[in-house]
Amino acid sequence: MRALLTEHSHLGVEPVLRELHIPSSTYYRWCQAEKEPCERVRQDTELTGQIRQIHQDSGGIYGSPRIHAVLKREGVHVGRKRVERLMRQAGLAGISPRRGKSFTRRDPDAELAPDLV
Repeated sequence: MRALLTEHSHLGVEPVLRELHIPSSTYYRWCQAEKEPCERVRQDTELTGQIRQIHQDSGGIYGSPRIHAVLKREGVHVGRKRVERLMRQAGLAGISPRRGKSFTRRDPDAELAPDLV
């Protein structure tokens, strides 16, 4: 939208919006939101910083359940799914527990034991 208005600045904002069937109030609200984000976005930004710090302090091990528990202990009232969403947006993930080998694999070069049965 902004590129279109920049490219055709001689037309003005109102005629372009009228041609695109976009109410001018929507455009100006969108411009205002870019300059001054809403309270939720500001809280998410602050919370993401706390989540990054906790994740870094844990050595990158903690996932969303543990980070949620740490935030709860610190007195931060936040939902588990919000923590999951913010971690996903920030590209943070915990380390999953290692899974053991499912079965022993035979060495193809080993000599087979004799069948005594």
